[in-house]
Amino acid sequence: MARVTWFVVGLLIAGTAPVMSVLVVGRVVQGFGSGLLSVALYVIVGQAYPPELHRRIFAAFAAAWVVPSLVGPAVAGLIVEYLDWRWVFLAVPAVAVPAVLLIHPGLRSLGRSAVTRLPAGAAGRIGWACGAAVSAALLHIGGQQRGVPALTLIALAMVGLLVCAPRLLPAGFLRAARGLPTVVGLRGLASAAFVGAEVVIPLMLSRERGLSPTAAGLVLTVGALAWSAGSWLQGRIPVPASRASLPRAGLSCITVGTATVALAVWPELPVAVAVLGWAAAGLGMGLLYPSLSVLTLELSAPGEQGRNSSSLQLGDSLFAATVLALTGAVLAAGSAPGPASYAATLAVTAGLALLGALLAGRVVVGGTARPAG
Repeated sequence: MARVTWFVVGLLIAGTAPVMSVLVVGRVVQGFGSGLLSVALYVIVGQAYPPELHRRIFAAFAAAWVVPSLVGPAVAGLIVEYLDWRWVFLAVPAVAVPAVLLIHPGLRSLGRSAVTRLPAGAAGRIGWACGAAVSAALLHIGGQQRGVPALTLIALAMVGLLVCAPRLLPAGFLRAARGLPTVVGLRGLASAAFVGAEVVIPLMLSRERGLSPTAAGLVLTVGALAWSAGSWLQGRIPVPASRASLPRAGLSCITVGTATVALAVWPELPVAVAVLGWAAAGLGMGLLYPSLSVLTLELSAPGEQGRNSSSLQLGDSLFAATVLALTGAVLAAGSAPGPASYAATLAVTAGLALLGALLAGRVVVGGTARPAG
């Protein structure tokens, strides 16, 4: 319940904010609660459901993300137009609190954790997490600058991330050690590739191909629907002989898909090429994300499920934030981005996914994936 409390308090602060700075504080509190909830959901899946259902449960998580992403912007627009922007935040607790109350009896049956105090090293990890967050923020600020200030801030931010991130992620992460370190790394690479391409596509299609913002946004909707379809598919196909099969297939789809989207900078090719490419990338994410979530639980001892799930999502966020900041810096470097800058950015994202596809076999430990401990 404490996790939901943080989330709801953040929404209430944002919804009643008198000035922008208070709104930002509310969003920070909301994000803190959301992070706590995300990790808790992974632990609940690991403890409350048998392993053979994990793939389907994580596929359902994808559906729970896709549907709001499709209808949310329209609903938010209607609320702003006919009520007030504050209700975009204030209306959410009316849905979140009853939902938690409905599942609370089932959560009580799991029993209470025996942990009554912070584990050894927890305070240090909190400090490193704050350092990583500040570094990511500096990276975004630096990406909006020009000249020496931009280079200085970006350099400081990258050093901060390189110092802090390895202390928050599994040992062996930087060298792609077999098992959990590679699982976390693949999640980060996939997220960076997908998000890095996603922010470029609407701008590219609007400026280079003349699409309206609405039409360009619909291309992203196709990717979201394909993501949901890929998640549904991986939850219903037979378990592959190798645990590396689905991550490799997903990253290969992302590689091909983002590379195909890059071809759309040439006016001779129809826009449908970009649509098909982004659908392939979305399908790859659907195949990849649930399979990596399942692997994280399989490779975690019961007492480590929370920590390893947080590492998975932390790697996801840090990789995505880094690529977003660097992409913004590249696109802002010139007077106006052109076909070459779009193609180069998409080529980098395709390269990240390709690297992940090449490393995918390292999720397997000793020939087959097996639980840690």
